[in-house]
Amino acid sequence: MENAHLRMGILEYDRQTEKTASRVRVRVSHYIGEEETAHLVSVFGNDSDVGAITAAVYEQARFRLTFPDGIMQEVTLGEGAICCRGSISIPGGKQTVRHMIALSEEIRGLNSLSRTFLLRPDATEAWTAIVHRLGLPAIPDWAEATMRMLAENNRITPLEGIGCSPVVVSASTEEVLE
Repeated sequence: MENAHLRMGILEYDRQTEKTASRVRVRVSHYIGEEETAHLVSVFGNDSDVGAITAAVYEQARFRLTFPDGIMQEVTLGEGAICCRGSISIPGGKQTVRHMIALSEEIRGLNSLSRTFLLRPDATEAWTAIVHRLGLPAIPDWAEATMRMLAENNRITPLEGIGCSPVVVSASTEEVLE
């Protein structure tokens, strides 16, 4: 994969105390958000930088996100966000790369089941995610027609993204059953 760094964003966190000021910067491989609210952030970097970003997520800090095209935006994951961390071993490398995925409370579905976030607007994948999330009986043959109806009723909204083409489908169980 050539020039992968050109398709990634940068997440920065500035912290100032009485005596010190520090800036932490990590690469963003995937991002889903709307306006100032981030729903999913996938970052990687060294151990201390990823650790600092993880702590900042739990502190509900604001971050500066730079998209691959250079546009900057202030974002936050808000209250109730969680982080999952891991390590990536690179063959021939001396150190492992740390990876962290942060998820907002809303994308995890703790506030409402009526919004389903998707990495891409594929009809079959979207239909599978929606019926699974809402606990509805369904067959894959219904995917195209149902997703077309949701699109006609403006229930599918594109979101800001890095490394994906995210959308959110806003539909309640009753609306999908109709």
